Amino acid sequence: MNYTQTLEFLFSSLPAFETKGATAYKPGLERITAFCRHIGNPQRNFFTIHVAGTNGKGSVSHIIASVLQQAGYRTGLFTSPHLQDFRERIRVDGEMIPKQKVVNFVDKHHDKMLELELSFFEMTAALAFDYFAQSDVEVAVIETGLGGRLDATNIIVPVVSVITNISLEHTALLGDTLPKIAAEKAGIIKKSIPIIIGEGDVRYNGVIEQVAAANKSKIIYAENEFSCSNCGCAEGRQHFCMHRTRDNRDFEVELDLTGSYQCRNIVTAAATVDFLHEETPLTISRRAFLEGTRDTAALTSFMGRWQKLGEQPLVVCDTGHNPQGIAYVAEQLKSTPHKRLYCVVGFVRDKDLAHILPLLPHDAHYIFTQAQTQRALPAADLTAKAAIYGLTGETVADVPAAVARAKELAADDDMIFIGGSTYVVAEAL
Repeated sequence: MNYTQTLEFLFSSLPAFETKGATAYKPGLERITAFCRHIGNPQRNFFTIHVAGTNGKGSVSHIIASVLQQAGYRTGLFTSPHLQDFRERIRVDGEMIPKQKVVNFVDKHHDKMLELELSFFEMTAALAFDYFAQSDVEVAVIETGLGGRLDATNIIVPVVSVITNISLEHTALLGDTLPKIAAEKAGIIKKSIPIIIGEGDVRYNGVIEQVAAANKSKIIYAENEFSCSNCGCAEGRQHFCMHRTRDNRDFEVELDLTGSYQCRNIVTAAATVDFLHEETPLTISRRAFLEGTRDTAALTSFMGRWQKLGEQPLVVCDTGHNPQGIAYVAEQLKSTPHKRLYCVVGFVRDKDLAHILPLLPHDAHYIFTQAQTQRALPAADLTAKAAIYGLTGETVADVPAAVARAKELAADDDMIFIGGSTYVVAEAL
């Protein structure tokens, strides 16, 4: 098989949540455990940091990976979903896995994958572990796909686990209340392995604390370790004023990811990096932390988080797609200077729009669209649902045409926002 045929096999033969939605979700660790045993348990060959959470886990994972690279470690990074290229999911020192490595892995293990009926995500996680081991990775940042307890990545034994935050998402699969979802996310906690909580909340702290106590695992609340305020933005970088509690130290940090919500993510990443330096065999200097945050997007090729795509008019995209993520986006839109706002939005069918649409700005002109995926909610259906919440505009059935229409309507001092779904952002990029 060549690379194109290999991808066709992966996306068609093995169920993928990205294309099929909940029907592709295959909970349980039996298949991934058996497959990794078959390939020699490569996930045991390097240190790992395990990152779960509803929002921010992508940003936090990329920041930590960037800092580790700057500290001189050969660093693996496994994230999902991808925006433009499948290989974005698997990186070593910021470089995507080569196409030939993907082809070779599938050729070699094709029959076993089918025998075990692996899901697309299980195969991808195993490919990442194998490639990291082959590449002499010293430490890898591993982001969960969905939930935590039954996620395919949960076969690793990390040096630290991280839960960024918890809000309602994938309720049909993870539970319909915050405590139920928290119990699933807390499933990444391992015996005597510390857990860092990015954003604590009285509605779910107790659930996580109970799981941690049962595992004799120390809980570190990031917000108790660091505080942060935004002290400016220039040349595509945010400047944060940070305070570290343990030694009462103040310092400034630059981050090349924009979006005011990154203030929360930098606190989670800082607490994790501080723990790694203080409590594990890894050594991370202050210089490595500052340079790693400053160049996160540049070093890891991170895309789609409050990413500026154009000026005059200002064009911004963001992959926030659940109520908490959309709330962050709405807050950011409100604080960004503009005359008229045009929003190009599309969602997948299983989103709880009753909790999302009311959060979006009412004074914008909407261009409702749909991405080219089986999971997309038809643009006409979205237009009708949005009208119930006072969001009005027009319907343009495909993303490139919708973006072109927004640019046609917008004046130089207006703003265009593109989002609602990772797929919409991917097609806009």
